[in-house]
Amino acid sequence: MRKIISLLLFSSLICFGQNAFSMNLSLNEATEKILAQSEDLKKAEANVKKAEASLDAVNANRWFNIEGTATYMNLINVENPAKSYGVDLPPELGGIIAQVTQQKIGNYIEIPDNIFLAGISITQPIYTFGKIGNAVESVRSAIKMSETGREITRREVVYAAANVYWTAKMTDDIVKISRRDLNQAIAAKKSLTSAGRVNRSNLVKIESDIATKEINLSDAEFNRDTAHRMLKILAGIDINEELNLTDDFPKTFGDLDAGELKNTPQWDLLNQQIIMYERNAKSKRAGAYPTLAATASYNYFGLDKDFENMFENNNSQSAYWGIALQVPIFSGGLHRANATVEAMNAEAARQDLDKSKKMTTEEYNRAIEKYNHLRGNLKGLENARNLAAKAYEFSRERFASGQTSAVELAEVSAGLYQLDMALLNTKYNILMSAESVKKLGE
Repeated sequence: MRKIISLLLFSSLICFGQNAFSMNLSLNEATEKILAQSEDLKKAEANVKKAEASLDAVNANRWFNIEGTATYMNLINVENPAKSYGVDLPPELGGIIAQVTQQKIGNYIEIPDNIFLAGISITQPIYTFGKIGNAVESVRSAIKMSETGREITRREVVYAAANVYWTAKMTDDIVKISRRDLNQAIAAKKSLTSAGRVNRSNLVKIESDIATKEINLSDAEFNRDTAHRMLKILAGIDINEELNLTDDFPKTFGDLDAGELKNTPQWDLLNQQIIMYERNAKSKRAGAYPTLAATASYNYFGLDKDFENMFENNNSQSAYWGIALQVPIFSGGLHRANATVEAMNAEAARQDLDKSKKMTTEEYNRAIEKYNHLRGNLKGLENARNLAAKAYEFSRERFASGQTSAVELAEVSAGLYQLDMALLNTKYNILMSAESVKKLGE
């Protein structure tokens, strides 16, 4: 009784230690962590923001444009830099200028060498024959493409998360199967050696079988560690953290809620790509049409021989407003060629859409058929595995009583091992087929 109590306490301590030093992780938790860590999803989000910024840039062409300039110049007398420019006047002309300006003036006039120019101009597009409007609609389609691309990336990441999780879980179960298979071979050896007289041929066969199964277990543990490490990397979990995958492979699988494939994010993306190229073609073609715009300007001009008096004497102002019509006359066929390029891009995207509809529909239907096919085989496979387990028990009992050889026991054991692996692999493929349907569906 004390031994039983001690054993229970020891088992409890072991379980407590495993729970205390391992991280429980479900499929949903792993998926959320992988989504949060995904660089591809972050890049897709950045592409959405970039497309939205591009829309702001294109929309800016709809609004008025204001430009301001300010220039200061100082004229230099190249022949005599220390002397300002001037003009020699004949006495008669000097007298006439003096009468007009009512100032005494000599025969030499200095030209003001300090010049200041400033101005501001405003241009507002009124009608561009679709150059701006089609460009804006093209960028709107690009935004929808980037948003759809983000959804495609999210689905890919979810599918990858399920794949890496169930792969890691499968390696856990393979380790258990391999360890059980090895333990059965070790138990068979003990039963053989405890019987007294040992058949040497049986002993060699069992020892060979044990060596092989030890290698199988070592490979299974290596694959498990590799799968867990990959899961930790994708989920952003510390590489030294022990994982306890809490979701088990389902025992039964229900019907798929999947109807006829009518649309997918991939098709939405290609549709928007076609629209984008067609809008670009219209915008490029409209580059050959006139542009009507309102324009206005204000200018200030000041000059004087002294810098400090430049803004007080000899200054003037001017302003205007009006309507401007800019008409392209000859561009060497540039606009038509650019429009043709975009139109051909649209045609190529249209062909990609037709191909994607055929291939994606086939992939979607094949995933459904695979799910149903494997699900139909599952019951028969489970029945075969259970029969193999009974056959192994019969063979093990016969071997313990000396009624069969180690060769027969090894063959039955290998058959059970293969069916265990086949059953596990079938469940994995059923789950991933369902994930493929989710990824491809609407």
